[in-house]
Amino acid sequence: MPGAKRKRSEETPPPGAPLWMTTYGDLITQILIFFVMLFALSNVDTNKFNLVMSSVQGSLGVLPGGRSLIEGEFVEEGLVGENLYLGEQEQQELREIGESILEIVKENGYHGVTVSLDERGLAVRFMEGVFFDSGKANLKKEAIELLDEIAPILKKTQRHIRVEGHTDNVPIHTREFPSNWELSTARAVNVLRYLVENHGIPPKMISAAGYGEYHPVAPNDTDQNRARNRRVEIIILSSSSMTQEPN
Repeated sequence: MPGAKRKRSEETPPPGAPLWMTTYGDLITQILIFFVMLFALSNVDTNKFNLVMSSVQGSLGVLPGGRSLIEGEFVEEGLVGENLYLGEQEQQELREIGESILEIVKENGYHGVTVSLDERGLAVRFMEGVFFDSGKANLKKEAIELLDEIAPILKKTQRHIRVEGHTDNVPIHTREFPSNWELSTARAVNVLRYLVENHGIPPKMISAAGYGEYHPVAPNDTDQNRARNRRVEIIILSSSSMTQEPN
């Protein structure tokens, strides 16, 4: 009998935690695994995002070296973006034009200028402060100097050119400019007239359009974003966009 008692005590497991603790522990472990997976997935997405952004920034072009007019925001070197609407040969041609313009921008230390390829063609974007004083449409001295530098490249392209004026959504109401329509159009026309009258760009090869605040590149929710929307763009049109221009 004593031996039987010893055997029974050896077979009986020592008292442990209640059964609900096992379930609770499994639940905590699964929650931990869930959050680890979320963290891991977020890292993967971040890496992918950085990879995509790096390739995008390297394939098209912006102002080399230095800051844009928007304080605290650096502009990367090279052309920005990839145009899926263009054939390889046309894309290469426009990219070379963009690189030539960027070289001038770099050599002369201009700021607030970006170059990109999009469905319209090659877009050279000038922030408001590059060309105009706030609420004005007269070309600044710096704007004239910059246009003098890039005009020979524009003339040499033999492509249609469209000058676009854009504003932010802050209303303007003056005798000269009753609304942002008039301001954006006047700015585009003044750039066009300078290129035609001073650099001989054929009038039939260039047009101007004012879009007011209706084609923003950023939400008009901060001063910085509104500054990005106040701009003039000179578009060297792609072949498909050129067909939309009147002969």
